[in-house]
Formats: sequence, structure tokens, C-alpha cells
Amino acid sequence: MSETALVTGASSGLGEQFARQLSKRGHELVLVARRAERLEAIAAELPGPAHVVPFDLATDAAGLKPKLDELGHSVDLLVNNAGFGTYGRFVELDPHQDANQVRLNCEAVVTLTHAFLPEMVERGRGGIINVASTAGMQPIPYEAVYSASKAFALRFTEAIWEEVRGTGVRVLAVNPGPVPTEWQQVAGHEDVGVVPGKIEADQCVAEALAAYDAGKRSVIPGRTIRWFLRLTRPGTRGMQLRITERLYRPKQGRLSD
Repeated sequence: MSETALVTGASSGLGEQFARQLSKRGHELVLVARRAERLEAIAAELPGPAHVVPFDLATDAAGLKPKLDELGHSVDLLVNNAGFGTYGRFVELDPHQDANQVRLNCEAVVTLTHAFLPEMVERGRGGIINVASTAGMQPIPYEAVYSASKAFALRFTEAIWEEVRGTGVRVLAVNPGPVPTEWQQVAGHEDVGVVPGKIEADQCVAEALAAYDAGKRSVIPGRTIRWFLRLTRPGTRGMQLRITERLYRPKQGRLSD
């Protein structure tokens, strides 16, 4: 009997790759995102069965499980991938967009984990993959809300990993570095070369699934970005902030420029 994987944000980027690679592994898929037509197109290309559920997790994450129950879909593997970022000076960004960012990147992850994890623990099997980011490993000026939201996702996932250890349920935080996806266009920050170590989405997901198979708590896909983070980690927080401010600074310069 095949397991069912629920992938959020499945209409592009990492979510699409999770769908494609999990389908090849024999999973039945439930694909969730707002763009129904794009989900249908991806589902038609998958080698295995896939069900499309158009849904806006930023406005009603709690409504997803009742909808899946109504449709008769159980979930063995939850991939919390949906998310977006904003880029620019915090004082100039849209407060509504930033609030939605927190709802999707943080609140939806907690809500869906609450919805599906208890049944996994009761069955003694299952898993959750939460897509965090290397952005969550330090504060990033001009991506203040995004980096903070991914720090939340990382710490939340690691804590849950420890809580369910020994239950048969696996929990993994995936921390991608620069991966060319639609994220950059949505955030208004299209320079994925700011930080070294760019990898493609398919490699990122392949390394994530290998780490999940191994029962790891957290993974940073890509050798170059792992070494870059090791090299920059010994610095003080003030030094890290100065380095990241220069790396991510908008072309217009600082607020005081």
C-alpha cells in the first residue's frame, strides 16, 4: 500500500520538485497551492496518482485537514513547503504582506503540524518535512521578517524532532541556501548570487529526501553553502550583521545614505 504525501506550495520550485521526486518513489500525492491550473498541469505529468486541492494557507490553514477528511485523503508524510519572502527596508515594506508572510511561513506550519502529527504518532509511523532556510540561521537586514520566520521554522522543527524521537515518526528541517525559484520574483530580490553555493531545486530536494531517509534532524543541501556557513559562523553577531547588510543591501544603499 502506497503512502500519501501532502505537499504545500506544490505549484513551483521546491514544492514541485518534492511532488515529482516523491511520486517517483511511489507516494500518492496531495498537491496544495493557490494556482489550480498549475497544480493540474503538474499532476498530469506525475508517474503516480495525485490529487489537486487549491487552497490559500495564509488565510485558512486550519480548514485544510477538514477538507482532506471530507475528500477521504489521509496523510503519511507532510511537506510544509509553502512560503514566501519580502525584500527591502522594513519601514518601506507593505505591513499586510509581512503579516501574511508570518501567517504562511510560521502559523500555517504550526497549524498543519498540529493537524497531522497526532495521527502519525498514534500510528507509530509517518513524517514531516518543514522547509526552513539558511536565512533562518542569522538575522538578515532587508529580509528581516523572512529570516525571522525561517528561524522560527527551524527551531520549531528541531524541537518537535526531539519530542517525537522513538515514536516511529520522522521530522526534518530543510535549510536551502540560494536556489533559483519563483521565490526571488515574489520577494522582489532576483539576485540569487548574493550568497555563494547556488544549487538547483532538484538537487536540494534529493539531498533533503536522503536526509529524511536517514532520520536526520536538519540538513543544509549543497556542499558550498555548508562550508560558507561554517566559515562565517565564528564571527560575532555584530560582524555577521555587517557582512549580511553589505551582501543584501539594496542598490539604493542604506537608509542613512
